[in-house]
Amino acid sequence: MFGCIVAGRLVQTDPQQMSEAQFVFNLSDADSINHIVVFLTGTTPFPDGLCGAVYFGYPNPDGMAWQYLGYIANEKPSAIFKVAKVKPGDETSKNMFGQLMPGQQKMAQIGISVEPAAQVAQQTPPSHITPSTVSTFQEFTRKMLESFHNYASSFALTQAQMVPEPNKSFVPLNVLQQWFDNFQKRLVQNPNFWKT
Repeated sequence: MFGCIVAGRLVQTDPQQMSEAQFVFNLSDADSINHIVVFLTGTTPFPDGLCGAVYFGYPNPDGMAWQYLGYIANEKPSAIFKVAKVKPGDETSKNMFGQLMPGQQKMAQIGISVEPAAQVAQQTPPSHITPSTVSTFQEFTRKMLESFHNYASSFALTQAQMVPEPNKSFVPLNVLQQWFDNFQKRLVQNPNFWKT
């Protein structure tokens, strides 16, 4: 039903079910987490009137400190959260989804609690944890382009370093840079330009 992506890591779609309405994703290396995407997988929608309140659990000496981030719902099946500024002292409640297991001191968690939509609508995330306004597609595209650009740039050679190889084609790096810049501009102007 739920999926979770920590920026730069593989997708997780196997949360632990803590109770009938509470689910938890374990996230290793808590200090390196900056952005998290939480989404519905599309296999099972929420029942009418319910949605998923999303919480970030950060380890501290007393256990897990939980911070409300926002929500997902059938009408809003995904959300991106910047959690780099979440600190253990910012918690709204402790041990909401259970106790921290021994040896997990650097294991953060994402908790999803299935709750009435009216109840979740009354909760407000802290101002420094507002969901990203950039669409998931735009953010993915930008990251993909940056990754491709960085990868291709790592093979850059000056003309003096090149060895003539008649069976290989070469593309000047400035052509790649120009394409990269143009694509980003077009994406900002119209995120759906690629559909035409």
